Amino acid sequence: MKVMVVGGGGREHTIIKKIKENKNVSEIFALPGNGGMKDDAVCTGIGAKDIDKIVEFAVDNKIDFAVVAPDDPLVLGCVDALEEKGIKCFGPRANAAIIEGSKVFSKNLMKKYNIPTAQYEVFTDKESALKYIESCPIPTVIKADGLALGKGVVIAMTRDEAKDAVISMMEDKIFGDSGSNVVIEEFLEGPEVSVLAFTDGKTLCPMVSSMDHKRALDGDKGLNTGGMGTIAPNPCYTEDVAKVCMETIFLPTMEAMNKEGRTFKGCLYFGLMITKNGPKVIEYNCRFGDPETQVVLPLLEGDLLEIMQAVADERLSEVEVKFSDKSACCVVMASNGYPGKYETGFEIKIDEKIDAQVFVAGAKLVDNKVVTGGGRVLGVVAVADTLENAVAKAYDNVKYVTFDNAFYRKDIGQRALNIIKEK
Repeated sequence: MKVMVVGGGGREHTIIKKIKENKNVSEIFALPGNGGMKDDAVCTGIGAKDIDKIVEFAVDNKIDFAVVAPDDPLVLGCVDALEEKGIKCFGPRANAAIIEGSKVFSKNLMKKYNIPTAQYEVFTDKESALKYIESCPIPTVIKADGLALGKGVVIAMTRDEAKDAVISMMEDKIFGDSGSNVVIEEFLEGPEVSVLAFTDGKTLCPMVSSMDHKRALDGDKGLNTGGMGTIAPNPCYTEDVAKVCMETIFLPTMEAMNKEGRTFKGCLYFGLMITKNGPKVIEYNCRFGDPETQVVLPLLEGDLLEIMQAVADERLSEVEVKFSDKSACCVVMASNGYPGKYETGFEIKIDEKIDAQVFVAGAKLVDNKVVTGGGRVLGVVAVADTLENAVAKAYDNVKYVTFDNAFYRKDIGQRALNIIKEK
């Protein structure tokens, strides 16, 4: 069986390694892939947004199943284009991927179907938004409507910060057309939880919860990044919270998309905040999170490809989706300077003594050597019986991965461990 995975980061490397466990898989292709995946997949170099070339490759190589992992190709209709050629896919069609592609759509969906979220207003012109900021509660949250590499959100602590955010999005166009419309919403407080879920539009199976660490530096300081590490499960996501989320958020979202004629099939990501008034949705993503995937999938017991095929065939209820009761920790190793300017091209060396999984995100193959090629270079992931042991094991193994200009946070999982101790 030939499988292709669209994307080229740590999330895709994790998916590929998990799919490799299926004995029926003969070849895995990554589009584009990266230099650090060379032992797990054939990296094609075809860009994840080049829909025409992706479809052409799939047809020419008689691909049996495709996994479209990143947001851009999903929103651009990559699944639609592949399915039109008879290629089965894991991932939502464009009309369902809009749940991430437009924050205005997702906020309006939640309002229409009474799914708990922050109060908000939508603005299509700068003057109206600036006028609203003069009297809205502060702090407030400013969001660009469209995709912005996960960076289109500003938490404004003052009115001036809020105005600056609106001007930079709507006038300066720092996120391009994504900032043509903005959402200004209520600032919520409470612990954040990420929950990914498999759904075929009929059945929804939540995966193990996780906690992301977005800031670049220890103590949750520094600039926002794509994620400097993750742990799973998230100790704030109790059985009681999970039950409330299933009843008030997860199933209502699946059913709302069905009623809108936008049946969602794939991985639906719920970014949640556990407020004093209960769990609320901060954001939806139309795909696996990164780096949440790196701690969630290693805890999956069973066959990922089998689950993905069941989702594509709308028979998710027929397969078992089960997760280990162990814990996982991912420490992201990045290029010094990320998320600002940084140098690349340094050889990545992994000592054979390593006792952890390494999922590569930003790397190139140069003269048969794997060298750094991005800001977030790789994630070192350890699984253990307890979160404390998983964190310790991940950090014990970081020393076996070396490259010049490397930096990483030293406190991934510490917040979660403190929560566990307080219970």
